[in-house]
Amino acid sequence: MTEERVRALVVEDEPEARQMLRGFLEEAPWLELVGEAADGREAVARIDALKPALVFLDVRLPELSGLEVLERIRHQPEVVFATAYDRYAVAAFELGALDYLVKPFGHQRFRSMLQRVRRRLALDPDATPSPERARGALGSAPLRRLFARTGDRIVPIPVTTIQRVQARGDYAEIHAPGGPFLLHVSLTELAGRLDPERFVQVHRSHIVNLDAVKLMRPYDDRRLLVVLVSGEEIVASRAASEALRRQAR
Repeated sequence: MTEERVRALVVEDEPEARQMLRGFLEEAPWLELVGEAADGREAVARIDALKPALVFLDVRLPELSGLEVLERIRHQPEVVFATAYDRYAVAAFELGALDYLVKPFGHQRFRSMLQRVRRRLALDPDATPSPERARGALGSAPLRRLFARTGDRIVPIPVTTIQRVQARGDYAEIHAPGGPFLLHVSLTELAGRLDPERFVQVHRSHIVNLDAVKLMRPYDDRRLLVVLVSGEEIVASRAASEALRRQAR
């Protein structure tokens, strides 16, 4: 039985980049290129008309940005973003467990991305659509949900269920039910997208959810010991301890 081909659409304003993508896609017999768009308005019209399962979307486009395209489309395809290197943008993509290509990207990088996307389309067709993940991850409001990759699956993590976050080298380890989960963003980058009324960085390596704190007690003359409902204990830095004392007054 012949495998049904996945319908794909390319949104890219640079003719040379569109040509390169066409060449790459020709080497993937499981994909069918059904259309192209050179600006954001054209992209919205063609995505909704052609209903591709997969869209390769440039972040910066004439007329409408890639994010604005996602806000306006009715159809919900899987999306792979293309972007010039931007630390914030890449961190945001990771927070939404989104697939992205950093320009200029090569053949091997494109091929490995396609393999991952193909596995996910086959194994998890009912997963949260990437436009929904992107709207949260690329926006400026505090995140309500994170998405972590576990193998070929993407697991949603409601922010309210996070108990604490710990730095693991350059990455952030999320402690929540079903975890821990490793996100490929730094603790500092993640802290900037969490609600400051709920999450406090108590140490350079630790963020805690105040709703998960059982009690705080003196650790020494300057520092507090933060005890979580899970029984875990974290020694807050001097600056964080002072801020926590002021907040508790």
